[in-house]
Amino acid sequence: MVFAIEEINNGTELLPGIKLGYQIHDSCTSVPVTMHVTFQISNSLDPVFYTGDKCSQLGMVKAIVGESGSTPSISMSRILGSFNIPQVSHFATCACLSDKQQYPSFFRTIPSDQFQADALAKLVKHFGWTWIGAVRSDSDYGNNGMASFLDAAKKEGICVEYSESFHRAHPHSRVQRVADVIRRSTAVVIVAFTASAELRILLEELAHKPSPPRQWIGSEAWVTNQDMLKFSFCAGAIGFGIQKSVIPGLREFLLDLSAAKVAASPLLTEFWEDVFKCRLGKSAARDDSLCDGAEDIKTLQDPYTDTSQLRVTNMVYKAVYAIAHAIHNTVCQDTHYKTQCDKLTRIESKQVFSQLKRVHFSKNGYNVSFDANGDPVARYELVNWQKRDSSSIEMVTVGHYDSSLPEGQEFRIFKNLIWVEGSTQVPVSVCSESCPPGTRKMLQRRKPICCYDCIPCPEGEISNATDSLDCFPCPKEFWPNADGDICLPKPVEFLSFDEVLGIILTAFSGVGACLAIIAASVFFHHRTSPIVRATNSELSFLLLFSLTLCFLCSLTFIGAPSDWSCMLRHTAFGITFVLCISCVLGKTIVVLMAFRATLPGRNVMKWFGPPQQRMTVVSFTFIQVLICTIWLGLSPPFPMKNLSIYKKRIILECALGSAIGFWAVLGYIGLLAVFCLVLAVLARKLPDNFNEAKMITFSMLIFCAVWITFIPAYVSSPGKFTVAVEIFAILASSFGLILCIFAPKCYIILFKPEKNTKKHLMNKNYSKDI
Repeated sequence: MVFAIEEINNGTELLPGIKLGYQIHDSCTSVPVTMHVTFQISNSLDPVFYTGDKCSQLGMVKAIVGESGSTPSISMSRILGSFNIPQVSHFATCACLSDKQQYPSFFRTIPSDQFQADALAKLVKHFGWTWIGAVRSDSDYGNNGMASFLDAAKKEGICVEYSESFHRAHPHSRVQRVADVIRRSTAVVIVAFTASAELRILLEELAHKPSPPRQWIGSEAWVTNQDMLKFSFCAGAIGFGIQKSVIPGLREFLLDLSAAKVAASPLLTEFWEDVFKCRLGKSAARDDSLCDGAEDIKTLQDPYTDTSQLRVTNMVYKAVYAIAHAIHNTVCQDTHYKTQCDKLTRIESKQVFSQLKRVHFSKNGYNVSFDANGDPVARYELVNWQKRDSSSIEMVTVGHYDSSLPEGQEFRIFKNLIWVEGSTQVPVSVCSESCPPGTRKMLQRRKPICCYDCIPCPEGEISNATDSLDCFPCPKEFWPNADGDICLPKPVEFLSFDEVLGIILTAFSGVGACLAIIAASVFFHHRTSPIVRATNSELSFLLLFSLTLCFLCSLTFIGAPSDWSCMLRHTAFGITFVLCISCVLGKTIVVLMAFRATLPGRNVMKWFGPPQQRMTVVSFTFIQVLICTIWLGLSPPFPMKNLSIYKKRIILECALGSAIGFWAVLGYIGLLAVFCLVLAVLARKLPDNFNEAKMITFSMLIFCAVWITFIPAYVSSPGKFTVAVEIFAILASSFGLILCIFAPKCYIILFKPEKNTKKHLMNKNYSKDI
């Protein structure tokens, strides 16, 4: 401060022709002492410190630089604000001092703790630490600073395992308790918002019984204090510090200490005697060594002579220049040619206070200004305690923080950091490990939100991000993969020609069609033989043709359903089967009537000759065609993705469109089959050599049995097996017809030609009923 005032007084840039006076008071970090001096200053009772004739305002204080601590500054500002005496602090950082309602005349050149708290929270979040411990000084600085940090940390999603406070005036047991909490904790990272004096006591306690390795995060009050570097277990600590600066001429000023200057100042005398371990003049006791004048301060290695870490010092320098600029703007007028100052003008402290609000200047490359709360722009250096090969620890600037930059760009790291225990890997400090995709977080009972368990997503749901709070269901046509982090399209399933079941059914369908064609060929080749002529060859050929179509229509049920295949498979099946049953029914009626016609006085065959047989087949088939046409016209079958049967698969099937239409088709086939069965039963006792009625009866029994069992099997079969059941019923009933009706005849034609004669067929043995 003295250097800055003398630099201003000796210069011509500020207050030319006007000298600034000053007086320095030592508060001894005591609030009562601070209050006493403040009252003395505000009442203009301070001693006269300059008696020259040119001084026109003896003892009138225009501004105050100080105090260093937040608590004394709060006490001072409550008093000085009533008198409009501006107070510019260089080291009081409590965010509470930004409240202009309570502290209207308070300014500072060091940023508010609110900025530092936000910066520390962003720093912790940047490195992924969500589980931390917190210690603070039990003072306005520590309590308010930590409160601001905890609020900022909560917004960033950071949890605090513990938050402990202590003060150097507390009993030692209190410090021991805080140390024990640190030793037992699981949080690796500790944020310390403390003054150097408090933290030194805590670290000394931890040094006696070391805790597990801890990563310390420090506030500016201690992280840039050179005296704290002696605690080697804190190597790797990081924190925000006031920006280093260069003050030209300061080192030379500090080293320019003559014996007269030292003797004239009690403060310098105390400093001199302390660093050189000797006594000056009358203050020396008998057993103390006297200073002999050979002491050379230029050879001293002491923080006093080290100007490489000018941090708080620069804040004092800025404060003095801010006040000087405010006074200059009050009494001086700058013109294009020179500056004129009226040194006889009597100025009031409130004028200086008013001008301080508008101060804006640059000094040594640093801008100085105050916002509406009396705070400067917050700029910090990120400091890292790095251990060197010599085992010594040095502070290394590894980044910057500038609150004036846009959101998200305030924080910048430009050097590698060394962490606790010399590691180059960022330490991990979390209550629970991150939940991978495919899981969700479930909070642990009575624990902070950072403590949770990772629960796998329920079936059918996924989470595709780390630390998901919820799982969300896949779209209907998708299903989660095994890890539960991606929705994959469900496999589409239908009865295809490529799978084993499809190949088997296709093979049987082909075999059946071939058997029908072979039987037709045999019948056609032996069409003049008695057995062929006796079985009504016209209806037999039509029956074989319809059976061929029945076998082939089963192929329309295999493959991916489409609009045309869905309509074709059901209508083709219904029509061909009605055609088939109509032919069997016609043959049954012919057989029955042929033998009834042999009775005396009966000539019924003229009523059921070939034209009537054809009309019967056409009429019965036309009814089915009409039913199918109405069905297709009103609500035809259509391809559909069935998502309800299986969770993990899509069944591609043909929806019936109209269930009434489908069951009407089946019901009509069943009605004809039952009618045919009844007629065949009536003809079962015909002569043994003409056994077609018995074969029709047996084939109809098979047909009805197959389709009766088809109904429950069709309703209960899932997915593609529904189609397989329907194909099986078609093939089974078709094979029953062709094997029962045509296999015996083909056997006689091919292997027993001696029975294929009219004589053999006419050798009748009537039963007792005929």
